[in-house]
Amino acid sequence: MCSSSSSSSSSSQDETLTLIPGLPFDISSLILTFIPYCHHPRLRAICKSWRSFFSLKNLLSRRRVLLPNSTLSHLLCIFPQDPSLSRPYLFDPRHLAWCPLPPMPCNPHVYGLSNFISVSIGPHLYVIGGSLFDTRSFPIDRPSPSSAIFRLDVSTSSWDRLSPMLSPRGSFACAAIPNSGQILVAGGGSRHAMFGAAGSRMSSVERYDVEKNEWVALDGLPRFRAGCVGFLVGSAEEREFWVMGGYGQSRTISGVFPVDEYYKDGVVLELKNGGKWREIGDMWEEGERGRLGNVVVVEGEEGQVPGVFMLDGTDIFRYDISLNRWRKESSVPRKAALGSSFGFVALDGELHVMSTSVDSVEIRNPRLQKRASTLYVQIQIYHPKRRTWRFMTTRPPLQCSLNFKTAVMCTVRL
Repeated sequence: MCSSSSSSSSSSQDETLTLIPGLPFDISSLILTFIPYCHHPRLRAICKSWRSFFSLKNLLSRRRVLLPNSTLSHLLCIFPQDPSLSRPYLFDPRHLAWCPLPPMPCNPHVYGLSNFISVSIGPHLYVIGGSLFDTRSFPIDRPSPSSAIFRLDVSTSSWDRLSPMLSPRGSFACAAIPNSGQILVAGGGSRHAMFGAAGSRMSSVERYDVEKNEWVALDGLPRFRAGCVGFLVGSAEEREFWVMGGYGQSRTISGVFPVDEYYKDGVVLELKNGGKWREIGDMWEEGERGRLGNVVVVEGEEGQVPGVFMLDGTDIFRYDISLNRWRKESSVPRKAALGSSFGFVALDGELHVMSTSVDSVEIRNPRLQKRASTLYVQIQIYHPKRRTWRFMTTRPPLQCSLNFKTAVMCTVRL
């Protein structure tokens, strides 16, 4: 009775707000609900009534009820560095709007989190695993894998620490199963972004149930595999979990320098009836390429096979599932700046190739002998069906550097 009375009182208070002068609350709240999420933080500063309205916990659920999933804002979430030290950001490519998110809870004993995975389920962002340094471990300069999982509720801007994985890991394959509240992880190891080699490898596979907040071990990979990518193919009972690329064994050059042996094949797990893994063989010929590039998936319509794309250098390849081969799709029109790398992500059925550039301006003040630099993100967007390119440039409000080689990205619909 207390909860129902409090909710009714809060709703009655909401309806007394004057959001737009001359319009009733129902109409004005409907208008404001359609405003894309990335503009909400700035609109809270307009007036007290707007601050109260855009701070409602159920505002995002209202948007999901009023708008079909295909018309929700498809946003990019960027983690520039360790999310406990540098806050993540949401980016809306349709409106070139940026929105800061709260940093992840900080642990005073660990630092330098990298090679973690981020996925979204509804209005929640999950940060899973990774590799970090722990001041309580020995030797102190050796990275350790993490089993921690954190969840950010975007509607309330609050973080929660969830049940940890059964096996700590970073650089692993991961996929969220649609409409099931489950997350799959496979393989991984302890390698850190600061080191180009070394680190452990593993073959364990786990499934996380969001509602139960528990992890369950599944049938392990046929062999150790780290640095791999994972995605889902099919729907309902025919859904499969694909794991590609990565590295397993390593060798040394002159008995000193470790070199990874990268896989050219992939494995597939049938999710129904606790299925087993099957191997799909090599995806390219000897000498064609050394390793798998950045892989993204463009979700197909109901019943259609998703489009799987890879960015290898400046070339984009499409994966042919029936032939188990990568076919060249297109090339990036504009090269990245010297010393920078590309970011690759799929948004709204399009492929976004992102790179950074810095514009330096000399400050003409004899007392201030320095140059002011401005960070820009250049985005080249490829439409797979139309086979056309378009371009845009945005200025992110980041307080730290952005390196797409180490930054972690995922997408979310709000």
